[in-house]
Amino acid sequence: MTAALARELVESFRRTGRIVIVGASLAGLRAAEALRDGGFAGSLTIIGDEPHEPYDRPPLSKQVLKGWVGADRTKLPRLRRVDADWRLGVAAVGLDRSTKRVLLADGTTVDYDRLLIATGVRARPWPDPAEAALDGVFTLRTCDDAAALQAALHARPRRVLIVGSGFIGSEMASVCRDLGLAVTVAERGTAPLVGALGGVIGDLAATMQRNAGVDLRTGVSVLGLDADGGGHVRSARLSDGTTLDVDVVVASLGSIRNVEWLDDAGLATGFWGVACDAGCRAFDVNGVVTDNIFVAGDVARAPHVLYEYEFMSLEHWDNAVSGGEVAANNMINLETGRRPHLPLPSFWSGQFGVNIKGVGVCSFGDEIVFTQGSPEDLRFAAAYGRRGRIVGAVTFNHGKWLPYYASLIERSAPFPPPPPGYDRPADQAPIPARFRDPREPTGIPDVVLTGHDPTDRGAEFLRHR
Repeated sequence: MTAALARELVESFRRTGRIVIVGASLAGLRAAEALRDGGFAGSLTIIGDEPHEPYDRPPLSKQVLKGWVGADRTKLPRLRRVDADWRLGVAAVGLDRSTKRVLLADGTTVDYDRLLIATGVRARPWPDPAEAALDGVFTLRTCDDAAALQAALHARPRRVLIVGSGFIGSEMASVCRDLGLAVTVAERGTAPLVGALGGVIGDLAATMQRNAGVDLRTGVSVLGLDADGGGHVRSARLSDGTTLDVDVVVASLGSIRNVEWLDDAGLATGFWGVACDAGCRAFDVNGVVTDNIFVAGDVARAPHVLYEYEFMSLEHWDNAVSGGEVAANNMINLETGRRPHLPLPSFWSGQFGVNIKGVGVCSFGDEIVFTQGSPEDLRFAAAYGRRGRIVGAVTFNHGKWLPYYASLIERSAPFPPPPPGYDRPADQAPIPARFRDPREPTGIPDVVLTGHDPTDRGAEFLRHR
């Protein structure tokens, strides 16, 4: 194919092609806007399982629960008209790659020339379905979840039980204390925020919670929930032998990536998400890159050059935005016009009067060093290192220095890094960050090779039942 013919095919696709985006949230919306900005004038369909237009999720665990903002007032701003066929309130249930067709829950289908998968994640439910169905038992992911939980909190329950103490669970505990509510946090691990920030920072977060009046119980799980005669949760049995009287229980148990609709599509999917390259193109189950299927947002898992090309899923706001924009660009451009999606992750959280900000992938590190401020006063900067280079940084009420650490991470600078400016702590020696052992067993499905002739050899999932 000549270069002129290739350009003509791309221009024809921009005029008359069919693009379908499955996932009507942040990544999907920003991808749709970028497609139109990039000159795509063809058919654009956006499919979402929720009936709502795209909305912002970070305020749900903060401003919405406090009652400052209604759950229905978090709609994402539109940066431009997208002129799309919105198919909201109907989930995608299958993908037929041979016919380039998305199957929907209402029995209809949508044809595509190129597809963007941006289905994100959902909250992991309470493990016992009967207990999960009790009045007063909640998860928090959607605006409907937030509206229901906000109403329950403002009804002044006797005690709230939050199961799990990651960022969302910790933010909800902070809101409860701001509202003057008694709250217990049950955490199976050693401290809050351990998965994201390690045990050293987790110990500080534990002190922060207890000083704010949270009944924090670490190394403790919930054995079961009990209800009254009306089907409302009234107590929780804990592994430490105690029984709590509670009116509200919130399961903050992490997230599940929405990939089940792709089970028979022959893509590289699993509990980790949908594997793709740095240009957002999906891999098939054999590890071969596809031409017409792209992935963006929380559901995407791609190799990152700064982290030894490890495949990573990044559930961060900025990753969804930039991933959607890069995918859109690459869907409507020739190879020479395509861009890599190489985000430097950043995150933020407000809890217990402390502004927590971070950059990089802190959990990739195995050492931590406090570089500025005072950990005891919850006002500090700390850097994470691995194999002699800086890989992440976190600040508590010290966020103005994050750009400095971001620039070091981008350059793979040595660890420990030179601290900037003043306000240096007395002890600047690196110590183990105390993350969980990554070798613990997981629920990964087995992958087996099929076929005997080398030209017919391939892979398929052997799923655990």
